[in-house]
Amino acid sequence: MQGILVVDKPEGFTSFDVVAKLRGICGTRRIGHGGTLDPMATGVLPVFVGGAAKAVDMQERADKMYTATMLLGRRTDTGDVTGETLEQAAVPADIGLDAVAAVLPRFTGTQQQVPPMYSAVKVNGQPLYKAARAGKTVERTPRPVTLHSIMLAGSPAPNEYILNIHCSKGTYVRVLLEDIGRALGVPATMAALRRTASGPYTLEMAYTLDELQRAREAGTLESLLLSVESVFTCLPAVEVNEETRRRLLNGAPTYRFPARDGRYRALCEGEFLGVCRVEKHILTVEKLFCERA
Repeated sequence: MQGILVVDKPEGFTSFDVVAKLRGICGTRRIGHGGTLDPMATGVLPVFVGGAAKAVDMQERADKMYTATMLLGRRTDTGDVTGETLEQAAVPADIGLDAVAAVLPRFTGTQQQVPPMYSAVKVNGQPLYKAARAGKTVERTPRPVTLHSIMLAGSPAPNEYILNIHCSKGTYVRVLLEDIGRALGVPATMAALRRTASGPYTLEMAYTLDELQRAREAGTLESLLLSVESVFTCLPAVEVNEETRRRLLNGAPTYRFPARDGRYRALCEGEFLGVCRVEKHILTVEKLFCERA
């Protein structure tokens, strides 16, 4: 069994909880996930099964899309409503849909973002959340992130605002919402978060853990796996002949290969072999995902 399962992660599960559950469902320990989600968050979690686990760190299209609920008037130590309240304030009557919409354009584009203390980012080999739970604050280095778009989608309750966010990998939505609150002059925190897309994978492709369990019992689980090639759909494809295929499988370079410099999906008679690279008309293998038959 090899491929990608797109899971609709339930609230209350860590990403590792999902992997542990799927090890039982899929009957293999060779499973990894692409893009950590907090326990309170739900939505798209790509899970890499079997040999596909080699592609976890190779995703090219790493952008993410979220639907987040921002709560104004409160700031917490975790950046979301599960944490302890650090600051609480009344929200002025003139802060409403128009005011929120007016500040959002300030946050699009590339900017520097400081990772929150409650995150899996490691400093000196230790995840920040462990230091945070011990009551410590660690100096963190700002990281560049890109906010492609932030769209206001309504206000379901007083001081709550729904935002649809398209951002780069590594963006912390909790930090973004706190920054939006500062721009409005009030504390803010995250009340809910749902990831609607991760790279090429969307909610429309996702299955709940219960659906995956039922598919296993019905013997149809393997049919739900997406090809590992789906990870690399943004790379151009290059067709190779049988001789070049054998050279790739043996790790040997192919000289005078007729393609421009760059990374490619290597195919032979339509079969996805893996990712290769061309430099000065020399074709070399980067990672294989086919059987070496």
